[in-house]
Amino acid sequence: MSDLGDERQATGDGGEETAPAGITRRRALQVLGTVPVAAALGTATAQQPKPLTPAVTSQIPSGPAATAGAAATPKFFNTHERQTLRVLVDYIIPRDEHSGSATDAKVPEYIEFLLAEKDANPATQVAMQGGLAWIDTESQKRFSKTFANATDAQRRQILDDIAYPAKAKPEMSHGVAFFNRLRDMTASGFFSSAIGFQDLKYQGNVFNPGYDGCPPAALEKLGVSYDVMQTRVSPQER
Repeated sequence: MSDLGDERQATGDGGEETAPAGITRRRALQVLGTVPVAAALGTATAQQPKPLTPAVTSQIPSGPAATAGAAATPKFFNTHERQTLRVLVDYIIPRDEHSGSATDAKVPEYIEFLLAEKDANPATQVAMQGGLAWIDTESQKRFSKTFANATDAQRRQILDDIAYPAKAKPEMSHGVAFFNRLRDMTASGFFSSAIGFQDLKYQGNVFNPGYDGCPPAALEKLGVSYDVMQTRVSPQER
């Protein structure tokens, strides 16, 4: 198994931890509809987390993953689930010569932040916790140890069976569905973090005083040119 993050189609002990109370998107809309806008914005800003979608800017934002990793991160997983999640996301986006790993970008905190929200989709919550339980059960059946405690080679045996949907066996369908969902969430968290923005070389809405057109190399690759524009005659020239 090479790079699990490139394939786009693809429980443990501890008490139940609940998310702290906070203003929800639904509540924010209710507030905005009943009080003056300025006052509503002041109330909402004081209570809710920073927006998960970075504003268009020329600066690289901290991103949702970094925001979710702050000290007051809501809790959803137990300690063992959290450990397993950290192992898994780094198989999806490992550290390389270009950037840090998913855990470096605080993707586990981002995922937990989303799942701990009051308005989080219950189906997604069940799917994620159920998927972590599934992968532990599979590891126990094969190697008599949890996924987090398995060796790298043993983990890759399981992941190879669920990371590539077109090749997966029917009995692996639950694992495939879980890994697909986790891969999507991992990519979403990583590429909206500061590390992900740098990896993409995102520059934001930077003022460009002049546009020189599409680079010649790109035009050649696409098999197009600007010649057709030069053959057109304006109405004044007719």
